[in-house]
Amino acid sequence: MGETVFSVLGPIMVGPSSSHTAGVARLGQIARNILGKKPNRAEITFLGSFATTYKGHGSDRAVIGGLLDMDSADARIPRALEIAAEEGLSYKIRTIDQAAGHPNSLEIALWNGEEKVELLGSSRGGGNILVEKINGFDVHLDGKYPSLWILHYDRPGMVGKIASLLAEKQINIAYMRLERSQPRGLASMTIECDDPLEKELIEEIRQKEFVQSCRYIPRVR
Repeated sequence: MGETVFSVLGPIMVGPSSSHTAGVARLGQIARNILGKKPNRAEITFLGSFATTYKGHGSDRAVIGGLLDMDSADARIPRALEIAAEEGLSYKIRTIDQAAGHPNSLEIALWNGEEKVELLGSSRGGGNILVEKINGFDVHLDGKYPSLWILHYDRPGMVGKIASLLAEKQINIAYMRLERSQPRGLASMTIECDDPLEKELIEEIRQKEFVQSCRYIPRVR
């Protein structure tokens, strides 16, 4: 794929760095979207080069801003830590010098009560991100498409059933990835779509036999 104006110039954002601010805010936002509700607790681990640069570049404020559903251009990001206290979001931040693949990586564990989501992602410059793991399953989500993350039991025909249902609703699949814990065990299906999905369709997927959960992940801003 060739370079775009976005990839060369970077996004409209609250500075100082597209990789340390805009990308990190988007990772926070996508983590919140995967949880599917307002979080009340978070644990954030900055990995690799992020471990030594995150404070100077405001990455802590950016990721907390994303968790509070602020986009990368939100003027409130510099005050995100104070706003988190006002809104009842408690958080812990730690660092690990060793990178997890990409040098600008972070892990986010997010809770709403007892419900929890864990994410590993990286900020790749120009505001671009890649989510590489959700709850230990390998995924490949860049936040540019409306997406589904489906946990289901590994049974014959599951991929075809979900794909057929999307086709019936005229939803085109841009990308799909499947990973399973073991044969006939729990499996993870991630689907990036060209168009947003209606709530009724998401609920219909949730009601399918052998589907444990279905999370809708809107395009990040």
